Amino acid sequence: MPVPADWPSTEAGARAEQDRLRALVIPTGPAPQPAAGALVAGVDVAYDDDRDLVVAAAVLLDLATLEVVEQTTATGRIAFPYLPGLLAFRELPAVLDALAGLRHTPDLVVCDGYGLAHPRRLGLASHLGVLTGLCTMGVAKTPFSFEHQAPGAERGSVAPLLDGAEEVGRAVRTRRGVKPVFVSVGHRIGLAEAVDTTLALTPAYRLPETTRHADSLCRRELVAAQRAYDTRSAGTNPQVDAVHR
Repeated sequence: MPVPADWPSTEAGARAEQDRLRALVIPTGPAPQPAAGALVAGVDVAYDDDRDLVVAAAVLLDLATLEVVEQTTATGRIAFPYLPGLLAFRELPAVLDALAGLRHTPDLVVCDGYGLAHPRRLGLASHLGVLTGLCTMGVAKTPFSFEHQAPGAERGSVAPLLDGAEEVGRAVRTRRGVKPVFVSVGHRIGLAEAVDTTLALTPAYRLPETTRHADSLCRRELVAAQRAYDTRSAGTNPQVDAVHR
């Protein structure tokens, strides 16, 4: 899916777009089912601000076996400056390019970040879901600025992630004795269903297998992109276009 032609370039424009898209989020829906052959994608992004490079990875897993079905990356220029609460505008163009390279349509996309657990209720996962129509959810490593009690020590224990009295996500213990992850709805999935899916994706590690594969892939591809950039810049003014692998 191409980036919309009217992609915001200013903070005011980005906030206005968040206000418009927030009303389109569907915060309910079923979890993908392993028995139905569900395919779940993980997406992640790596940057090099000095070289103005961004690499996004999309890795598609069979939910029943957690084996990799296919994977793609996209490399390009950074589309938006870093501003708190507006990370989606920086990451989404490359993420959309990477997802467009998949031959199969994911039944769910898991983002390394937030969905409704966002100050304006439109984190990367929700933004991506509304733009693409895909079912999406966020699994973050930290709770942003929201409050939560520690979940129980056992795997599967949860605690609400709160903005005042509003539950915007849940802290989920995916491994005994390991820090929780923070799960939030993106689009077209309920919170309980997102928690269940997170546990299905974390049989052995703290982070979902989708995230682990996508993180590793985009980091490797960033190293390759940096080497290619440096080779080009040694001769002429480098040009970087979005590419798929």
